[in-house]
Amino acid sequence: MVKRAKGHLARAERLQNATGALATASMAAMDEKLPWFGKLSAQDRSWIGLVAQSGITAFVEWFRDPEAHPSMPTGMFSSAPREFTRVISLHQTVDLLRTTIEMIENTIGDLLPPEDVPVVREAMQRYAREVAFAAATVYAKAAEMRGAWDARLEALVVDSVIRGEADESVRSRASALGWTGSGTPGAGGTGSSEVAVVVGRAPEAPGNANVADAVRHAAREAGADALCAMQGDRLVVVLGSTSKPVEIVQRLVEFFGPGPIVVGPVVPDLMAAVTSARAAVAGLRAAPAWPGAPRPVQADELLPERSLSGDGHARRQLASDVYGPLTMGDGVLLDTVSTYLDSGGSIEATARTLFIHPNTVRYRLKRVSDLTGYSPTNPRDAFTLRVALALGRLLNPAPGSPVL
Repeated sequence: MVKRAKGHLARAERLQNATGALATASMAAMDEKLPWFGKLSAQDRSWIGLVAQSGITAFVEWFRDPEAHPSMPTGMFSSAPREFTRVISLHQTVDLLRTTIEMIENTIGDLLPPEDVPVVREAMQRYAREVAFAAATVYAKAAEMRGAWDARLEALVVDSVIRGEADESVRSRASALGWTGSGTPGAGGTGSSEVAVVVGRAPEAPGNANVADAVRHAAREAGADALCAMQGDRLVVVLGSTSKPVEIVQRLVEFFGPGPIVVGPVVPDLMAAVTSARAAVAGLRAAPAWPGAPRPVQADELLPERSLSGDGHARRQLASDVYGPLTMGDGVLLDTVSTYLDSGGSIEATARTLFIHPNTVRYRLKRVSDLTGYSPTNPRDAFTLRVALALGRLLNPAPGSPVL
């Protein structure tokens, strides 16, 4: 036993004396067999050489006494700077390991006595397996750190959009997260740069950390950009590169929690996304007032509920876009739709009240629908028109003058 131990130590010493030649041969083999290695900068190649030297030295120490250095393979990467994982990919690292192992196997026969070669090769195979696991661990940790940083950056970008603080720095951060702003024509994309903000409840299931990744992937499959963040009990998604966000959101419904999903209006770009965000958030707050709302629902479809819940933008929009056009001219359209709504939706009763033919009422109601986009004969649209008329009279008591 003692004799065997002395023989092993002597073999380790001979291997120790060969480390310099092995390190030099490793760098030469990398330069010869790996085309991308020669394209690296001198500093990057020195980093890799440092790791290779550290790995060979660590192998010798581990070979001398494996039980005393069980974690030696993992420690070999500690000599490389943090940027190492950004310089070369995991695939390239595997190529480096394979090249180094092949070089050692082919070289030790010239550097060591014949009786040492089988023992060292067997040990090298075991050690190479541990080094491969160590490399995978290094890259996994680096990817985890990048993922955590990207998640924080994405949450910051979405928060800036919601708060109306989007500027060029936010656009730059979004670009770093893969936001193109150009879209992918086909597969639901339009190749445009329109943006819409979507707000709904966060999923209730625990472990929803992967929701953002799933949302981005599904949106990308539909041809749109997406930024996603959890804000308390709500899930906020900023969709880009699509002029039809509702069609995209229909593919994302499964990632939201129960309850309404509100899609803000489309705006030109990320810088103007606060307008869409404001409408979507207000719509989510007001959506319970319309139990039969579709899912998803556009924020503009919730204008009456939003105005009742205190949304000043919705009030002004109804007063200007719905009430305002009806006050133009002689005001007969305003009188007609008001009488029609007060008559319970009866065309005949409206005609009798206004002393006109029922066909004239029908014509005027058609004009109201063309001007405002809301048909008085539709119950939902009639409700919106009634709220718009009330708001218009409150905000602009004098018919025919500009809406305040």
